[in-house]
Amino acid sequence: MRAFFIAVPFIAVAVLASQSPIVFAQSEKANQENQQASRPGLTGVGAGDGSSTATTPGAAGGIMGNSTLGGDRRPLYRLRSSDVVELTFTVAPEFNQTLTVQPDGYVMLKDAGSVEARGLTLAEFSAAVEKAYTGYLHEPQAAVALKDFERPFFIVGGEVGKPGKYELRSDTTVAEAVAIAGGFTQQSRHSQVVLFRRVNDDLVETRLLNLKKMLGEKSLKEDAHLRPGDLVFVPQNTISKIARFLTRPSVSMYMNSSQF
Repeated sequence: MRAFFIAVPFIAVAVLASQSPIVFAQSEKANQENQQASRPGLTGVGAGDGSSTATTPGAAGGIMGNSTLGGDRRPLYRLRSSDVVELTFTVAPEFNQTLTVQPDGYVMLKDAGSVEARGLTLAEFSAAVEKAYTGYLHEPQAAVALKDFERPFFIVGGEVGKPGKYELRSDTTVAEAVAIAGGFTQQSRHSQVVLFRRVNDDLVETRLLNLKKMLGEKSLKEDAHLRPGDLVFVPQNTISKIARFLTRPSVSMYMNSSQF
């Protein structure tokens, strides 16, 4: 048996030796490609023969976030109305300026007119500014810094101890939001707490939560997690019926009428 294993390599060598030189050339080429692909540090653009594709920007390990869960896991911040940005020009400090994004989404640049800023990342806004100043400055280079922005918030209204607007600093549920706002009053209908969530500029989604049952059973599995801009409303009277979607003007009318 041992002699058999010793003989196997010699048989394999004899078989390979009988093959055409073309086979050896192809094998050698494949071996070189495998070695080149396995070298450490040769990833992304510039690896191998230059045909490699770089990993997708903004994605961890080249894997994009689930679009049904909000897109990328770490999306870049996009400018909003009331944000304050600071522009600094490398070779033209006289054009340095601090700007506030107006309600219409535009900013007014010194000597260059208005430029749309809302919805842009800082890099995109910097490119827009440089384009706007192309006719005024030679190869303008603008650095953009975000100086101030609206912090994520939620609002609690109705029958709570301290209704108002609160900063959303961490993961917060509706029950926690009510506690932050001073808890329920004696007149509250906490079996029908309403969560209003903005869908778009015209539409708001509603959800009824029975916090009385949740707290009584000490089970908060159905408690909703807040998103920036959510409105939690604790009514005084029983809500007979509420549509799943409401127009934004009807929300304020509903809140006012439910208090009487």
